[in-house]
Amino acid sequence: MLYPLTFQPIFKERVWGGRNLERLYQKSLPAGRPIGESWEITDRPEGVSLIANGPLAGKSLRWLMEHHRQDVLGTQAASIGPFPLLVKILDAQETLSVQVHPPAVVAAQLGGEPKTEMWYITDATPQAELFAGLKPGVTRADFEQRIKDGTVAEALHRLPVKVGDVMFLPSGRLHAIGAGNVLFEIQQNSDTTCRVFDWNRLGLDGKPRELHIAQSLASIDFNDFEPSLIASKYSRNETFKVRYIVDDPLFRVDACQVKRGQRFHLRSESAQVLGLLRGRLVIVHGETTLMLKPGDFCLLPACLGRVTLTAEVQTEFLHVQPA
Repeated sequence: MLYPLTFQPIFKERVWGGRNLERLYQKSLPAGRPIGESWEITDRPEGVSLIANGPLAGKSLRWLMEHHRQDVLGTQAASIGPFPLLVKILDAQETLSVQVHPPAVVAAQLGGEPKTEMWYITDATPQAELFAGLKPGVTRADFEQRIKDGTVAEALHRLPVKVGDVMFLPSGRLHAIGAGNVLFEIQQNSDTTCRVFDWNRLGLDGKPRELHIAQSLASIDFNDFEPSLIASKYSRNETFKVRYIVDDPLFRVDACQVKRGQRFHLRSESAQVLGLLRGRLVIVHGETTLMLKPGDFCLLPACLGRVTLTAEVQTEFLHVQPA
């Protein structure tokens, strides 16, 4: 009974957000509010995706996990709990707080969840940058003193970025998204964040946002110096190019470029998520036909078998699978 599924995005107002999701992806944002995140596929208590297409429209991803887990996840269905990934688009008009997600052991001690994630830059101003890891030689004692002095920024590794750049962020990696970035975020299903520095900024309520100093210090990998952007390149195939991006115990992500008019097929024993970067992609399975445009995401349940796809124009998309 399942088919290729799309979901209603869930918009999150953020002090650092803007309106780029409307400009770039024609998202119907609530008027007059800074929207920093669009949760595209989510099975979280604070946001559960609702199916947007077909006979199951209005049913939730949580309902799917409860009633059709094996059909959706296939070989990954033995694990219990929510859908294993959280997929977002982020619009950082201002720089985000400096933060860290706790590794599994620390998360258990803190009563939270570990979170490993990946950023794919889809739009960037000429001055856009990311913050990831530490400058060489920064020790925990140095960092603690910088927290007191308000000079944390001087300890951070900065990387200028452009469209197509990718950063992998394992739990424990100190990080922040710089102003002027729009990105697709693929992450482990978690929402535990320890905020260590917020650029002395006020929140939407006009008050300084809460910091989590002790939790952050327990979570930061103080041996993580100057991590690099992912350096992989596209293959040379003229009609269907693949760029291998992340192959982690939690999820795998590849980017694909398809020549205009090219028809191809996908088949997998586990769930697949497609996120369109540019172009137009038509998906056909049984009686279901979908057309994805940039900023759209689709979940292909494992039970579908072979799915037919056609690039109407030169098309680029992310192909994501839970590991």
